[in-house]
Amino acid sequence: MPVTKGRVIFVGIGPGDPSLLTLGAVAALAEASTIILDREEMADMLAHPAITLTEGSRVVTLGIGDNGRLPAPSARARTVLKHAGDGTRVVRLVAGDPFLDNGVADEAAACVRGGIDFEVVPGVSSLTAVPEYAGVALHHAGGTHFISAMDGRFPKVHTAQWATVGTVVISTVAGALGDLVKAALAAGRPEDDHAMVTRRGGSIEQYTWSTTLAGLADGPAPELPDDEPVHVMLGIAEEKREDLSWFESKPLFGWRVLVPRTKDQAEPLSNRLRGYGGDPEEVPTISVEPPRSPQQMDKAVRGLVEGRYEWVAFTSVNAVKAVREKFEEYGLDARAFSGLKVATVGDTTAAALQAWGIEPDLVPSGEQSSSGLVDEWPPYDDVLDPINRVFLPRADIATEVLAAGLVELGWEVDDVTAYRTVRAAPPPPEIRDAIKSGRFDAVVFTSSSTVRNLVGIAGKPHASTVIAVIGPATAKTAHEHGLRVDVQASKPSAIEVADALASFAADRRDDYLARGEAVPKPSEVRRNARRGR
Repeated sequence: MPVTKGRVIFVGIGPGDPSLLTLGAVAALAEASTIILDREEMADMLAHPAITLTEGSRVVTLGIGDNGRLPAPSARARTVLKHAGDGTRVVRLVAGDPFLDNGVADEAAACVRGGIDFEVVPGVSSLTAVPEYAGVALHHAGGTHFISAMDGRFPKVHTAQWATVGTVVISTVAGALGDLVKAALAAGRPEDDHAMVTRRGGSIEQYTWSTTLAGLADGPAPELPDDEPVHVMLGIAEEKREDLSWFESKPLFGWRVLVPRTKDQAEPLSNRLRGYGGDPEEVPTISVEPPRSPQQMDKAVRGLVEGRYEWVAFTSVNAVKAVREKFEEYGLDARAFSGLKVATVGDTTAAALQAWGIEPDLVPSGEQSSSGLVDEWPPYDDVLDPINRVFLPRADIATEVLAAGLVELGWEVDDVTAYRTVRAAPPPPEIRDAIKSGRFDAVVFTSSSTVRNLVGIAGKPHASTVIAVIGPATAKTAHEHGLRVDVQASKPSAIEVADALASFAADRRDDYLARGEAVPKPSEVRRNARRGR
């Protein structure tokens, strides 16, 4: 039988912002047996919600040598060929664009010599993206030249890339800045030339500082490891950065935000926080388990199939999941909802139903809560409604607001415990310590139970941490636990609370700037004020 040949895909991942991943990059990663990285920190990209890795896929890091630099291209090529030689698909992740930002052409040529096919998935080049993330408009730079020197070696000084006018953008490593200065000065650029250095460009850890060409020789500030990738901009383009710095000016830029929910539940909220520059960290505070007695759910599902109900009302994604799992247990699918009317408490729950192939008939247009659903629910009409019964699958600790409201509207309600919520196990010690010592800048509570459970398993957040809540009931619970509420959403939705937190942070930033002060993150401010009003 013929031997299956391996294949290598060189994938550009952009400068650091996961949202710049291309569809081609996502598709390549989904089929990879082995993923080869330059540095360990690149693995953070693999946690992006858009990426689904093959079960059992391996992640290999090339690593940095004793000289603070990546292995030589020949050594990197040997690693690539080693993993592709057993007939697997290897994805070689490359920062920026494979052929423009990094010297992987030699690796690709080695694949050809070794009889391994390769392909390239281009990525957004860091040479153009990082200056834009840093607020540098290259179009107005008086001419722009690009130099990629991730190996710390620079072109000969007579090359036109070191032109003495216009802007030069150089990607290199922190340990090579001294050699960069020598090359630029030898090419005729002045010692007082504008210079700007950006590290981790395009990520929420981006940091940019300005100096002069001569000042670069003193090393970066803050001090960085020699192998830390940096981008250096020389020339007049740096002058306009103060007006154009958009990325580092995001209201939540660099904020570490605690989200007391599981990753799948928190995705819309976390994505919104990332859009504002935040770094959300999900910490589960509850665990969802089946009801102690399944007979009630079994009876309700049989009644649904037999036509016992006019409506089914879902108040959470977990309720949708519980009913769907029970359907699958019986060999049923979404077609069993034919002829039924379906309501959800909000858009997030509606999306879970739509993913199941069910389009809800009623979603509150105003307040997305049990009260909001009751306000828009039609009263029972014995002429128009052939059946007067509603199936309400919910958590064991859910409030009675919806059931009581439907009864007042003339409906009979089968209020069924579809799942139980129990307190999750405590998070790791480092997370608990970060919560209590104020290393989180903000915490976003999306329900009263998340307040109670977080305090129960991890303790109260530090006084310096900004507290954001989804609505008045959650605010009341926070106050009862001695927490000062800084932000409350105008509407009870995850997106609204993220927007409200960003507005709070923007106002806070503007207050500092109006006083002519630097803007610290909340975690950088230690307040001794006690929680509570």
